[in-house]
This record gives sequence, structure tokens and C-alpha cells, in this order.
Amino acid sequence: MLKAALDLQLKKKYIIQAIIFFSFFIVIYTTVDFLNMSYAEMAIAYGSYLVTLNIILNIIMSLLSTILMNLSTAMVELKGKEGKGTTFGFLSVLFGILTYGCTSCVIGFFASIGIAFSVIALPLAGFPYKLISLVLVLIGLYWIIREIRFGKCKIN
Repeated sequence: MLKAALDLQLKKKYIIQAIIFFSFFIVIYTTVDFLNMSYAEMAIAYGSYLVTLNIILNIIMSLLSTILMNLSTAMVELKGKEGKGTTFGFLSVLFGILTYGCTSCVIGFFASIGIAFSVIALPLAGFPYKLISLVLVLIGLYWIIREIRFGKCKIN
């Protein structure tokens, strides 16, 4: 069934969907970076290597998230149900926003429930937390591929 899901990715609908998803995710990940610290400030504080790593990681995470969403769509078409692995893509975006993203939003939210801390104090402008987000996307991708490969067809 994995081959059928991969074959679907070559259809015009899936290619357009991939372009839309990739654009959406790259905008989200880049915006979250800028809400934390602009690339110019990051280059001054940590060097251009961190900016380069962030941009590369944004592209990788956007690409993997796009693949995750497209495979999930293919799974719905082939099996008639959504996979559990798509939740990890959402969790990685949420995790990113809560850890290295909109600092003022997060501090205000957590302060309202009694937790006070400064997210800007996270090391390397939150880069390690972006790596955790990448791991969440990879787990989701593994899970979806596993569900497609070993799942049962909706006809059964």
C-alpha cells in the first residue's frame, strides 16, 4: 500500500497540495524564528552559522511536514481514515511556538497559570528546541509510513 501512496504523490492534486503545504510551513517556521529573534540579531549574537542552520532546518522541517501531510492525505484516500502520525506534525509546530517562538505570548500565557520564565534565555536562540520539533516531525513521518505499510485497506 506504500507504493500506492507514493504513486498518488505524482498526481497534479498532490503536487499542488505539496506546494501549498510547503509554503505554509516555511512561512510558519520562519515567522516563529523572527518572533523569537531576527536573523540579523541572531547573526550578531551567535554568528552566521546559526542563521544558516536555522534556515536549512526550516527548509528540512517544511519539506518533511509537507511529506507527512501529503502521505496522510493519501492514507485517507486509500484507507478511508486519517493516520495517528499527523498529530506529531501539529505538535512540532505547537512545540516550536511554545519554546522558541512568540515569547511575549508564551510568557503571558504561562504567567496566567502561575508559571513565570523567560524563553529568550534559551540557548542558541532556541535551536535545540527546533531540533526536538524536527524529531517530532520524523516520528510522525515514521508512524504514517508504518500505518500505510502495515494498515488494512478500507475494503476489508
